[in-house]
Amino acid sequence: MEQMAVVTGGAQGIGRAVADKLTRNGVRVAVWDLDTDLAEKAATELGNGAFACHVDVSNWQSVEAAAERTISLGGPVSILVNSAGIAGSNAPLVDYPVDEFKAITEINLLGTFHVNRAIVPSMISAKYGRIVNIASVAGKEGNPNASAYSASKAGVIGLTKSLGKELAHMDIAVNCVTPAAARTRIFDQMKQEHIDYMLSKIPRGRFLELEEAASMIVWLCSPENSFTTGSVFDLSGGRATY
Repeated sequence: MEQMAVVTGGAQGIGRAVADKLTRNGVRVAVWDLDTDLAEKAATELGNGAFACHVDVSNWQSVEAAAERTISLGGPVSILVNSAGIAGSNAPLVDYPVDEFKAITEINLLGTFHVNRAIVPSMISAKYGRIVNIASVAGKEGNPNASAYSASKAGVIGLTKSLGKELAHMDIAVNCVTPAAARTRIFDQMKQEHIDYMLSKIPRGRFLELEEAASMIVWLCSPENSFTTGSVFDLSGGRATY
């Protein structure tokens, strides 16, 4: 039976790498992204019936509409990967713009809640599902001058643990990953000294490769991952060991 996946932020970065790998495994992908043109281009390149949905994950009505369209076009969603997110600017908390802190939280944390809230009911109906929420090592350790990003990603970890327990009596696995930085367009939002700081914290001495992240995430989305739920899988190159 063909599986249907939703990948938020699927037009670029980790989300796109996951969408590529899922497609190679025969999964049909709905690319949810704020950048409509890039999402359409990604869907065309993916093939296998992939299609794009313009979504603002911070807006519940937008997410709800995308979920309805996805299910009507592709059927029940059995795989969900939440990769949409922003880093925001770098500044000490005492100087952090109040509106920007709120916006980052609305996209990274509320956005993850909105998408899970919209998709989980169809998984419950099917009594099967695999969810991976993309958090960050910053959510474990906290990066200085990135309080909004760190706090929002810590929230994603807590949400994942809570939802995993709620659905543990069904064949629905809910896990998250905590990547170190990968060289994607999210770097464009960061100061060079912050990028250098992140690299200095990684014992491997390099940034995460997108394909490495996709390999772990896609396995977590597979039927093989039939036991672990509500858990956090590390992708930090040795930075975090818990």
